[in-house]
Parts: sequence; structure tokens; C-alpha cells
Amino acid sequence: MIQWKEEIVINKNIEHVWSLFLDKNIKKIMPKVEEHTLIEKKEHEVGAKHKQKYREGKRVETYIVETLAYEDREDKKKKQIRFVLGKAFEISLTFTLLKNEQDTTTLIYEGSNKGVNFIGRAMMKLSSQKGNDDVVKEFLQRVQTEAMKGS
Repeated sequence: MIQWKEEIVINKNIEHVWSLFLDKNIKKIMPKVEEHTLIEKKEHEVGAKHKQKYREGKRVETYIVETLAYEDREDKKKKQIRFVLGKAFEISLTFTLLKNEQDTTTLIYEGSNKGVNFIGRAMMKLSSQKGNDDVVKEFLQRVQTEAMKGS
């Protein structure tokens, strides 16, 4: 299993940064997501489910994303999701936003990726922590870049 927890301070207010995690904006911060469709409950409810299509090269994977936690307070926002990718990997992601002074926001991005069957576990052994760390840092940079584009 690979796990991570990284954070970044973004020079925008918490509401602006949080808006990037709404369904209508998800492709801005996750450009490989080609489709993100709500299929159960509302997007801000625990238990909400989305059908998602994700492109990796020429391959498109379809899976169901379930919201495990959702918090929308003035000083703290949190969304935790889980999905199984390619019937081989269970991925859990948590995005926590904390309101700072002077209209800045701390984004904490944590998650895990574990193999759920023999193939998934074998592939996890072959994957590198550094490769995963690069993907995590790239995501944080993308969120920061998109946040800075808006007003």
C-alpha cells in the first residue's frame, strides 16, 4: 500500500479554493477525468455516488466514486472519497481545506492506494513511492495554479 499526506498554502480564500472541488469544476483540477456524473444523492452528501470516466493514455476506465465524508464549515472544508480502479486498486482520497489569516488557505491532500487482488498487489510492489510523490505534488500545484487563475 502507498500512502501520502502533503499540504500547500494557497493565496486565495477558502471558498474560492473549495469551489474547485465542486462537480462542475472537477475537470479543472483533474484533467484526465472525462466524465463525472452524479448518480446517487447530492454532491455535498455523505454517501453520494458519481460515475467517473478517467483517461490514461488510450485507455478509459469507468468506476464509481463514493463520498465517505463531507464537511463545509466557514473555517474548514473536507471531502473524502473512495473508488476501485480497474478492479485492482482501492484508492481513498481526502481533501481538507483550512482557512488561514489574510485570505490564504491550507490544502491538505492525503490518501492511499492499495491492491485489492493478486494483480493489484503485485503491481503495487512494482510501483515507486517517488513516482507517487511526484503525482501528489503535481496535483497540489495544479490546484494552486487553477485557484490563482480565478479572481
